[in-house]
Amino acid sequence: MGFLRNAAFALLLALCAPGPASGQTVEDMAGQMVMVGFQGASVSDPGVQAVRRQIAAGEVGGVMYLRPNIESLAQVKAMNMAFRSARPWSPPLIAIDQEGGQIRRLTVEVGFDEIPSAWAIGRGRVDAAREIYGDLAERLAALGFNVNFGPVADLALNPDNPIIVRYDRSFGTNPVRVAQMAGAFIEGHRAAGVGTALKHFPGHGSSEGDTHEGFVDVTGVWEEIELEPYRRLIGAGLADMVMVAHIFNGRVDGGGDIELPASLSPQWIEGVLRTDLGFEGVVISDDMEMSAVRAHFDLRETVVRAVMAGNDIILFSNSAAYDPQLGTDIYTILVEEARADPRFAARIKESYRRIAAYKAGLNG
Repeated sequence: MGFLRNAAFALLLALCAPGPASGQTVEDMAGQMVMVGFQGASVSDPGVQAVRRQIAAGEVGGVMYLRPNIESLAQVKAMNMAFRSARPWSPPLIAIDQEGGQIRRLTVEVGFDEIPSAWAIGRGRVDAAREIYGDLAERLAALGFNVNFGPVADLALNPDNPIIVRYDRSFGTNPVRVAQMAGAFIEGHRAAGVGTALKHFPGHGSSEGDTHEGFVDVTGVWEEIELEPYRRLIGAGLADMVMVAHIFNGRVDGGGDIELPASLSPQWIEGVLRTDLGFEGVVISDDMEMSAVRAHFDLRETVVRAVMAGNDIILFSNSAAYDPQLGTDIYTILVEEARADPRFAARIKESYRRIAAYKAGLNG
């Protein structure tokens, strides 16, 4: 697809151009790994101004919206323009969860036409799905968003699953069909210049628990077939970014002193996703403020483990205990660790190259 060609070409131009895009230091690169949520629903709100300053300072490379950030479409567009103008030579990733069905931030109440759930769309034709998602992406792009956190590639294997199946977020149980529908989601968004993130690697549809609420062990229920949609989409060149879940699987990550969720696991990210499945794009964590992580690791340990496990973007919704300086605090940890550990600095450089290529593809 043109997305990948544009990414390579635009990245080459960016790296060769004079000005802020060239001569990057580790300090310059580190902020691109930080994506945070914020408080406020208009440009003048203090929380919006705080994150805009962090973008301008290069401490934050992306923002994510939650429902409280949205009071009107006009205000959303104005905030997104303010975020973009804060650092115009390297505009931030501006992300939203607009899957459809019950999982959406933009609603009819603010004048945004909603779409059906993945489960409902998955019952229809692939070309119809591509049209639905393409129209959605065009409307997101018109508001200034450049990332939609989807599609869901989870298989609906457990009918009692509390977080995927319960909310009709899966396209179905057949991995071939799920990959086809997820591909239609991605192609529709690519056509509109909106990035995507396959989720929730390595598969959350068999779990019996919700990682928002606590530690979730899938050792006895997770199945190898849950990797198949990722394998197919990566092989077809349809995976731009992959979001990693907080589930724990002792068959892959057992035997250590600490039970690590997939989002903090080198075995899952570097071993399975990178090596076994051959994914070379951006890896983003699920929200690191979910209880599955927050209840077990402090901020510094979370950040360090996330980077060394292979995450390129570390996502914090900033909703558990809002802190307007959270983006700066995460950035400071990244820089301090990079100065102390050459291996950590090397990981930041790797992530920066992937993120820059992803952004270049959106702007190409």
